[in-house]
Amino acid sequence: FLSFCHDGGHQKPRILWVFVKFLGKFISFSMFLIRNIVARKRGNFSKKVKKMKLLLTGGHAVAHAMKQINPAVVAAYPITPQTPIIEKFAEFVAKGEVDSEFVRVESEHSALSVAVGASAAGVRAMSATSSQGLLYMYEVLGVASGFRLPIVMPIANRAISAPINIHCDHTDSMLARDLGWIQIYSENSQEAYENVIFALKLSETNLLPSMVMLDGFILSHSQEIVHLFEDSKVKDFIGEHKRDHSLLDFKNWTFGPLALPDWYFEIRREIDDAMEEVRKNYHKIAKEFEEMFSSKKEKITPYRTEDAEYVFVLVGSTSGTVRAAIEKLRQKGEKVGLLKINLYRPFPYEEVKKALQGKKAIVLDRSISFGAYAPLYEDVVCATKEEGYSFSYGLGGRQLYEREVEKIYYLVKEGKVKERNIHMGDPQ
Repeated sequence: FLSFCHDGGHQKPRILWVFVKFLGKFISFSMFLIRNIVARKRGNFSKKVKKMKLLLTGGHAVAHAMKQINPAVVAAYPITPQTPIIEKFAEFVAKGEVDSEFVRVESEHSALSVAVGASAAGVRAMSATSSQGLLYMYEVLGVASGFRLPIVMPIANRAISAPINIHCDHTDSMLARDLGWIQIYSENSQEAYENVIFALKLSETNLLPSMVMLDGFILSHSQEIVHLFEDSKVKDFIGEHKRDHSLLDFKNWTFGPLALPDWYFEIRREIDDAMEEVRKNYHKIAKEFEEMFSSKKEKITPYRTEDAEYVFVLVGSTSGTVRAAIEKLRQKGEKVGLLKINLYRPFPYEEVKKALQGKKAIVLDRSISFGAYAPLYEDVVCATKEEGYSFSYGLGGRQLYEREVEKIYYLVKEGKVKERNIHMGDPQ
């Protein structure tokens, strides 16, 4: 039939071929209309969100989110693997695609100090860093949360010295988990892009700073297709930046005063109260995000946990590797699942407790607490009130392969490991 229709010596076959193509498109379009009509009647029809597809590294995806936010001030000092974020944003500044004042400083301490000053003055301010740079900011991290400043700072996770290592683990951000910053972890570049936009609304609603984590090199330097939202939609979601207090309002507000024992505790307690408000406001903002962009923002993401006897718990990009390993284990009849933690601070204790009820937790931490249980494991145990299995893995960028995930599972199932474990893995 195809050779007959493509015969260049006959006009009628050509006409027949065009008719067949037209008929196919007509049927396809008709089915599209029918599906939408049925969806409308069922009440689950949602307006399609326009998105631009680009091949981006995670670092550049984050820079695009910052561009769409268009903060008044961005201050940063380059450090691998954060550098692509700031390089790309500096390119947007140079081309006049943002209105931001880009402040080039001599250190990370100064970068966050500039962001603190700008935010305290009442404008949107952002920064970005990694590893030693985050450690250099420590003195100022508590200032940002203590001043209740909604700064958003992407973190390209990287190991800390010594020895010097530029590859991924989560030690840098885990060390900052108790300094009053909201912490959100990303599995892929799409999540990193969306989390920056989401974190801004979350921070400004609760007047707390946010860190958005993406795994160094694994995400920051690796390319994948990222769906960017329309600029106008992002602008509508984040809204106008309005603050009821400013450092420049000298008559009514004071920033950074001395607080003696009669007031210091009260001020610090207010930070904890604000973190509790994040728990309450998270779902409301997530619902707004989903309605605007047709993308869900959940505190935790369970995968095949309903009938699971063992559940891997972790944050970050390794979730994809574990998910693939779980599929292989499921094919062998093993009842195993995954619980990915997206919101790490404030920690979603109730959600984790419910998701892990009646199951054994295998917690994978891409960090280590020397002489103690790893950070994520401690939080999971506090949530479930039950012991599980703690594995520190992947320090300094060492990969965790599917075969190793399967090995860990069988070691746990067969009772061949203790509660606290350090999984060195395959250096190759």
